[in-house]
Amino acid sequence: MPYHYLEDIATADVAFEARGKDLAELFTAAADATMNVMVADLASIEKREELEFVVEHEELDMLLFNFLQEFIFFKDARRLLLRVLSVSVSSGNNGFSLKAKAAGEELDPEKHDLIVDVKAVTLYRFAVQQTEDGWMATVVLDI
Repeated sequence: MPYHYLEDIATADVAFEARGKDLAELFTAAADATMNVMVADLASIEKREELEFVVEHEELDMLLFNFLQEFIFFKDARRLLLRVLSVSVSSGNNGFSLKAKAAGEELDPEKHDLIVDVKAVTLYRFAVQQTEDGWMATVVLDI
């Protein structure tokens, strides 16, 4: 599993550590971990609707922050539970840019075994760092 939950980080929130051999794998793992906090079985999210979005930021860590916020936004604004189909991260003079394609379906309490509602990504202990094996992120979610 490319992510695991951290029990001793926050008492009223959920924390996880995600890893990936490259940034695309890291961002995908972090998105899955975020969605898995809300839905017990990620396989229950069918790919009925596809969408694409772009996120940009000067800093890499805030790019991940904004990327994860997109999943929470679509859940809140459009009741969509999403899984990453593809993600690419590039860097340039103005910082970082991410293009993502995601697919999912409308939240259905009858179908999806819901655990908790994630309200936001927090900046508490939020970090993205390069490791010997690739990349790692620590994320705390407000529930």
